[in-house]
Amino acid sequence: MSPKTSSIRQRLAAQARRGLHSAAHRGWEWIQRHGEITPQTHGRRRFAHLGEGACIGFPVGAIYGEPWISIGDHTLVGTHCTISAGFVPGLDLGPDVIIRIGRSCSLGRGTHVVGHQSIEIGDDVFTGPNVYITDQNHSYGDPGTPIGRQWPENNPVVIGDGCWIGTGAIILPGTRLGRNVAVAGGAVVRGEFPDHAVIGGVPAKVLRSYDAELGWQPPLRNETIVSLEELAKLSEDGLQDLQILQDKLREEAG
Repeated sequence: MSPKTSSIRQRLAAQARRGLHSAAHRGWEWIQRHGEITPQTHGRRRFAHLGEGACIGFPVGAIYGEPWISIGDHTLVGTHCTISAGFVPGLDLGPDVIIRIGRSCSLGRGTHVVGHQSIEIGDDVFTGPNVYITDQNHSYGDPGTPIGRQWPENNPVVIGDGCWIGTGAIILPGTRLGRNVAVAGGAVVRGEFPDHAVIGGVPAKVLRSYDAELGWQPPLRNETIVSLEELAKLSEDGLQDLQILQDKLREEAG
């Protein structure tokens, strides 16, 4: 085989690989787009409510008990998220909604919301990836019985409007978060926490809180580079203005 022929074959092989690569990615994008569950797809009919503009990304995690799950308007659920009501599909869980997710929320990729009695997530709640929220735990009172075989205990969970839950946080049964609570990544949360608090740790405790007269205690170390009003506007105006925010953050970092 001549060097010229070998070179032509290598170029053709490289072009074929690029073509296959592009086709595979375009095909996967098509599958993701058409696999989403939205109010315009057939899957919406299974839910107690799936609001206007809501979207559950594809591929989905384990989603079952849909008749007892309500998702509000413009809420986005990331890929590989599990939202389940009850132990297994097909159970009759009674007349009341068990998992209620409010408006304009965003659940990060790989998040699990596992409900058996009552989980209420307010409006404008954001989570990082791989957050776990449940209202049920196994008991361990009988030392002679494997924990996984002991009767579970339920305790309702309430997450207030505007909360941010960091990556890998675990929200245990009985948790009640007030409004605008920031949960640190990796925190294990149980109990009641007030409005406008920052919590973290294992178990989670209040690290910072807001006082109407004194402001944040302990005080915030850095001044914000953009006001809340500007940030809200940036999030509404799209990618170009978010790039402006990114540039400001880069300048602030030096």
